Amino acid sequence: METEKIIETIHMISDENLDVRTITMGISLLDCIDSDSTRACDRIYNKIMTKAKNLVKVGEQIEAEYGIPIINKRISVTPISIIAAASADQNYLKYAQTLDRAAKELGVNFIGGFSALVQKGYQTGDLKLIRSLPQVLDETDLVCASVNVGSTRSGINMDAVAEMGKIIKDASERSFMTNTKMVVFCNAVEDNPFMAGAFHGVGERDTVINVGVSGPGVVKHALENVRGESMDVVAETIKQTAFKVTRMGQLVGTIAAERLGVPFGIVDLSLAPTPAVGDSVAQILEEIGLESVGTHGTTAALALLNDAVKKGGIMACSHVGGLSGAFIPVSEDAGMIAAVNAGTLNIEKLEAMTAVCSVGLDMIAIPGDTPADTISAMIADEAAIGMINNKTTAVRILPIQNKKVGETVEFGGLLGYAPIMGVNKASSTRMIARGGLIPAPIHSFKN
Repeated sequence: METEKIIETIHMISDENLDVRTITMGISLLDCIDSDSTRACDRIYNKIMTKAKNLVKVGEQIEAEYGIPIINKRISVTPISIIAAASADQNYLKYAQTLDRAAKELGVNFIGGFSALVQKGYQTGDLKLIRSLPQVLDETDLVCASVNVGSTRSGINMDAVAEMGKIIKDASERSFMTNTKMVVFCNAVEDNPFMAGAFHGVGERDTVINVGVSGPGVVKHALENVRGESMDVVAETIKQTAFKVTRMGQLVGTIAAERLGVPFGIVDLSLAPTPAVGDSVAQILEEIGLESVGTHGTTAALALLNDAVKKGGIMACSHVGGLSGAFIPVSEDAGMIAAVNAGTLNIEKLEAMTAVCSVGLDMIAIPGDTPADTISAMIADEAAIGMINNKTTAVRILPIQNKKVGETVEFGGLLGYAPIMGVNKASSTRMIARGGLIPAPIHSFKN
């Protein structure tokens, strides 16, 4: 590398919050299936401990040798609803406790894959897993969960949407932190390294390393140098910056995979913010020219940002995957929080933004007395956006007990804090009670 490029990268890391947000090892558990849940859990534990035994050590070695911060070391596994379906267990807490024990002993930050894929209906283990979620999330520390309720090819499973509203409500009554570890998806991807929605898809290799890179501060700094220039220049600047960030992610992923003796999977270039000053997607949008995120023009600016990030990433690495784009979680983004507090950003505008960003309604705190049917309706809206637009959307809604609009809740760490946001008071009960399947859109039939 040229000296100038090395210095530029060092500056990005030290001054602009550039980091590798996660190296995530995906591990298939298909060969751990057994009708005896005790035997299955023993196999799961042994495989995870064997495959990931050096994951944290290798991550720390790369940090020390290259000076690149690697914030999280994580594991994702095959959706547990598939693995546990062979057993007669009526509750899958035992499987979750096995994942939690392995994650703690290995020293990873999170383990994802306590998941179910129910976009077209329930299979044997799906409903058991879903109904065990509140207890699992409350009684484990590092286990993350996800449920895919819809897809462009299948439509939206409204029975699952209704059920997830109740599950989120139940989980919130146990602890305000439980729902931070659970995501409801439409069009979930099989190689996502980011939590809480990561799982290892059945179409993936036995073991793989996926990398998630994030650099909102780097993009904002680059845009500061082109103030007043046309949107063409803005898009080109973002593309060039995303290229550099993705190259760093590919380097880390390739080295980690080689040292761990597993294949390198993908780089997920998602602009994932943190509460740190200058590490905000909202502030990128404001640098593009908005007085405050949430005002008119926000969706257009976010669309430009998301597209330019993907274009730059694809040029840098032939294996870009996961979600790759811009995340808009409220609690994790200082600019989003400021906009909510200023009254320029509400849930309705956030929903519109999810049509053009990487995920959806993420880390949004709402009053604890919000009805389960209203939560289900919010999930249905997001799933519809994902289904119609053939993109991934997700919901991580956090009902906070005994909190009202305008108050705040502190989550800590990378999760930050969130203002309690208001929701529409009109009822969606009769719609949610219908159940059934919202059919797939006509453009899904492409064979």
